[in-house]
Amino acid sequence: MIIESAFLPTPWLHNPHCQTLWAGVVRPSPALPLVRERIELPDGDFVDIDWHQSDARSRHGPVVVIMHGLTGSIESNYARGQMKALHALGCRVVLMNFRGQSGEPNRLPRSYHSGDTGDIDFLVRLLKQREPDTPIAVVGYSVGGNVLLKWLGEQGDAAPVVTGVAVSPPFDLTKCAIAINQGFSRIYQKKLLKELCATVLEKFASLETPPFALPDLDALDDFFLYDDAITAPLNGFRDVTHYYNDSSSIHYLNAIRKPALVIHAVDDPFMSPDIVPSEAQLSPQVTIELSQRGGHVGFVAANRFGAPRYWLEQRIPAYLADCFGLPQP
Repeated sequence: MIIESAFLPTPWLHNPHCQTLWAGVVRPSPALPLVRERIELPDGDFVDIDWHQSDARSRHGPVVVIMHGLTGSIESNYARGQMKALHALGCRVVLMNFRGQSGEPNRLPRSYHSGDTGDIDFLVRLLKQREPDTPIAVVGYSVGGNVLLKWLGEQGDAAPVVTGVAVSPPFDLTKCAIAINQGFSRIYQKKLLKELCATVLEKFASLETPPFALPDLDALDDFFLYDDAITAPLNGFRDVTHYYNDSSSIHYLNAIRKPALVIHAVDDPFMSPDIVPSEAQLSPQVTIELSQRGGHVGFVAANRFGAPRYWLEQRIPAYLADCFGLPQP
């Protein structure tokens, strides 16, 4: 259930930070023709989903839902690249922007978070209701991967998907919060916290009656502090410990009953190497492809001329082609 990945990094991006930053920052954002659809949720809030334009109009081919990572959106390079690759495979592709990540604050006094599985459950079941005979898969990156694995575990046999793919998921949120607060990784933490604080300021300004007074956001300089002061109380958790324990996907892996592929790198700078679950913690339906290198949502290889090749946009379409019975790309 834990196997060696076929990924080989390009020689000029061996460092995990180089892998992470090249794929997430340096890489040009692929252009895509998109059409947005607003999904009204049962609690009165909404999420915006972005379809590849021709996919929203077509009634043919399997559907793949993509979930981005923390502070991500349809603007994320990795999401756009994967949408382009899966569209070329013959899939219909749609990205779910988490609440508040589509360019405007969500309505309710709550946010998305690492264990929020209700919205993906509602969206997938809505798509299944629209087209009962259409196979569906979900691909989640980072926090989106954690949400996906937790949801698959919660749903068990009832999960209305053919398969799920999780890339660089933070299996254990406590271990991740410790790891990203050390060494060079604090640079990522600082950037993410800056983006989260800007989003929560905008959100609270949009609420007629904020649920609580915001603390000094500048003092929330690590994830433990931020999640204890903001994420936990905003989303009904007692404190950061309750939030991390309830939301970490590692507790749900052995309950997964639909095939799930996890792609993870040992050198992921957002996590410690010991975060990888043991086989005893996995359902037989879960396969972890583990590579020694790759960074966090990096996995940059090279073609025979040395140019960057985004391996995830080959591996995931190849896997889904097998699952859906499509010709290999």
